[in-house]
Parts: sequence; C-alpha cells; structure tokens
Amino acid sequence: MTTTTAETTMTIDPTETPAVGPELARSWLLVNGSHTSRFDQAAQSAADAVVLDVEDSVAPADKAQARENVIAWLGSRNQEGQVNRAWVRINGFGTAWWEDDLLALRDVPGLDGVMLAMTESPEHVTRTAEILRGTRIVALVETARGVQNLQDIATARSTYRLAFGIGDYRRDTGFGENPMALAYTRSQFTIASRAANLPGPIDGPAVGALGAKLAEATDVTDEFGMTGKLCLMPEQTATVNEGLSPSLSELSWATEFLGEFEAEGGQIRNGSDLPRLARARKVLGLASAFGMRLPEGYDMHFEAPTDTYHC
Repeated sequence: MTTTTAETTMTIDPTETPAVGPELARSWLLVNGSHTSRFDQAAQSAADAVVLDVEDSVAPADKAQARENVIAWLGSRNQEGQVNRAWVRINGFGTAWWEDDLLALRDVPGLDGVMLAMTESPEHVTRTAEILRGTRIVALVETARGVQNLQDIATARSTYRLAFGIGDYRRDTGFGENPMALAYTRSQFTIASRAANLPGPIDGPAVGALGAKLAEATDVTDEFGMTGKLCLMPEQTATVNEGLSPSLSELSWATEFLGEFEAEGGQIRNGSDLPRLARARKVLGLASAFGMRLPEGYDMHFEAPTDTYHC
C-alpha cells in the first residue's frame, strides 16, 4: 500500500502491518447484517475494525434474521482457519430488540465488542454491560440528550470509547452538515473522552464521500482531535486510515527530534523539550502501531508542532 502526501510518498508493506487494536482503530466499517455477501469483503478490507450492523441499516422485519446472520458468521472460520471476528452495532436500550441482541451475542465467539446505538445516559451502558459481562462497549451518542450527558457516559465504568452518530444527531437537532455547525459537538466528544482517559472518539461517517471529499472530511475529524471515523464503504477505509495516521512531516520531525535529543545526552534543555518529547514519542508509537516508516534516504526537515513551544 502506498500513501501519498504533499511532500512525497510513503510505502507501507501490508505483510508487515500489525493488526490495529480497538483503542487505536481509525476506520470503523459498518456492514448491514442482512447483506451476508459483504461480510468477508469487509473483513478483507483495510478497515481497522469491522462493525456488523443489526440496528439502523436493517428494517424492523429483518432484524431477527440479520442477527442470526451475524452470529453464524462470527461462529464460523475464514480461509485461514481462524474464527471470524468483528464488532456488532446493536439496537438501542429500551427498543424491542436490545435485550434479544444481548442475549444472543453474549457467548458468541469472535465478538470483539458492541457499539451501542442511541446511547443517552450512563445507565444504557451499565445495563448493557450487566448482560454482556467483559465485553467492550462503544457508546454511540446520536441525540441532543446524549450529548448533554457525554461526560457521565464517558465516565461510566463499562464505556470503552465514544462514537458520534452524526446523521441521527442532525435530524434530532436540525443542525446542518457544515463543520462549523458541528464544531461544538465534536469538541465535546474529544473533551469528554480525554477527561475520562478514554481513547480518542470516533467521528461519524462522510456519507457517499470518496477521494478529495473524503480526505477533507477526515481532516475535519483529525482537526477536532477525534482519532476514529465510521465508514460506510470498504473503499473509504484506506483514506480514513491515512488521514488519521501521523503524516510524513510529523514522522520526519519526531524522528529527527528524538535523534538530536538523545545525541545531546537526553537531558531537558528548555521548556519546550518536555512537550516535544511527549509528542515525538506519541507520533513514533502510533507509526509503529500502524506499520509506518520513513522512506529510505528521506531527508527533509520540519518545524516542531506549534503547541510545543514554551511561552
């Protein structure tokens, strides 16, 4: 796989790319649970996390069958003989299908976790966790009430990560799609996640977007400190992964800074060294997790991030 930036290109060998865990997962690919032919395709895509959906994309009359489809696939093995693994987006607390989803899924092999739709309070998470003991829960917040309770949802013991359901939220509030209209809300997800010591939040999808339009939408996700993004097509996953990974300039700066810092004895020299050291280690840690490295012979210099200058 080759990723392209404004500076140059960076090659990533898929055979050397480690699996990305859910705490760092960038692309979360939603797959309609009624469309079984898409399950294997999703698993073979560039998605960091596959989310089989038995909620919003499935008609009420088809939910039971979609659930059976998901359970059957998770209980089977792929061509390599490994158990199929995925997350499942389940129906919201209080709906007619919520408890049935939980009872059916709680002992299923291959279940990586659940994404709980329409989370509006910490009780929705804790009640779900009571049935799905030990299962990771991503709280998908999609309403004004849910956003108002973000801090409490984030600090619920069983909340693993927050996700922003943009479509339903916009329908609930009347907000438009312009990033400025949703700036406050996106900020709240990031602030609540950070304050609760959760991984970065997962942004909503860019419906139908590919190419430059998807790259721009992913830039917005990144600008607001969100580290994951829902995807609706396998074709979106590689662009999202690239946009939510360290850039070539960040990787180059971090490598150069750490090299110079260690060459000078590894001693703090001024007020900027501590934040720069933390940033450089984070960038290189993410690069390692995502299987990224500088191109051989690459030699370009970049300024330190603007938020690491002492003042």
